[in-house]
Amino acid sequence: MSTPEELRYTEEHEWVSVRDGGLVRVGITEYAQDQLGDVVFVELPEVGKQVGSGDAFGEVESTKSVSELFAPLDGEVVAVNDAVTESPELINSDPYGEGWLIELRLDDASSVESLLEAEAYQALIKE
Repeated sequence: MSTPEELRYTEEHEWVSVRDGGLVRVGITEYAQDQLGDVVFVELPEVGKQVGSGDAFGEVESTKSVSELFAPLDGEVVAVNDAVTESPELINSDPYGEGWLIELRLDDASSVESLLEAEAYQALIKE
């Protein structure tokens, strides 16, 4: 399983990529999409929605199950990836690229430091 070193991770199997200007991009990990199976539907929040760490912000539906998506950090949704709502299979084919879900403007940019580094996430998924 791919676990890019430059990303941060949550125990809920989401990844966070730090962008310019206090923004982060959020998606689900390769491990998560593998566990879900073929993704057939994605529900994402409206731009402008405030989310708190751990709050559900959407859903991913696969041929196996429906799973909630949880905000990794506190912030405001400033972008959603319309491409994944139109082509949910992007989550399976490119979870760290074209399959991203939302971008957040963080309330506290340093909060990213609270997330798991790649090595810690790898240990988590091996348990």
